[in-house]
Amino acid sequence: MDYKNIIFDVKGNVAVVKFNRPKALNAVNQDVFLEVNDAIDRIEKDSSIKVLILTGEGQKAFVAGADIAYMLDLSPLQAKKFSRDGQDLLFRLERLPIPVIACVNGFALGGGCEIAMACDFIYASENAKFGQPEINLGLIPGFGGTQRLSRLAGKAMAKELCMSGAMISAREAKEIGLVNRVFPQDKLWEETMKTASLIAKKGRVMLRAIKECIERGYDIDLRDGCYMESEAFGLIVTSPDRKEGMTAFLEKREPDFKGELY
Repeated sequence: MDYKNIIFDVKGNVAVVKFNRPKALNAVNQDVFLEVNDAIDRIEKDSSIKVLILTGEGQKAFVAGADIAYMLDLSPLQAKKFSRDGQDLLFRLERLPIPVIACVNGFALGGGCEIAMACDFIYASENAKFGQPEINLGLIPGFGGTQRLSRLAGKAMAKELCMSGAMISAREAKEIGLVNRVFPQDKLWEETMKTASLIAKKGRVMLRAIKECIERGYDIDLRDGCYMESEAFGLIVTSPDRKEGMTAFLEKREPDFKGELY
């Protein structure tokens, strides 16, 4: 597929999907969903890719939201499909067996905030802004904003942001647990790649197990979550990466992880 709305690139073991509609502040529509899904298909087939970074073209926006011009005349059924298509894409990001990092370089509003929240963690520039302003347009969040925001920042904060439609700064987003780290804009990409490169040196088997344990365990009780972790811990012992990691430690060298997921 030829991409018109995103830029897809692979840098070593790190894949990058860049939303590329700067004139629309990288707002998303069905065409964007199709292209990102295609990029994920490619990532899933490439065993060399260990990390995915999502970011936006330009310095103004990560994703400023859904494309209002596209949404203006949607019928109820079309609106429901648009919402579900967005949700399905974000569930794909959560299910990817590799870490997904949101590199938020500007506005992450509405659908942009929802996309960022579906990533495993968020790095943001100091000028980034977050929010769910759909209420100002006579709407509510449609890509999972009411659900993920309440899980990340708590019910009361989610209600405040969704009901007020207010924007918050990157620093405020960090304070409420939405953002992991905040950097000066000229350092954001460098710092994001630094972490992505560090993670990319780890084994795919372990990365997948950690992501699955945290994601699946989040909504179950502690004891069942810990038992699930024990099952994963036991299975990891069968991976050649476990032997390589322990042998490298004893031999005082860097491990060379090559274990496959399947």
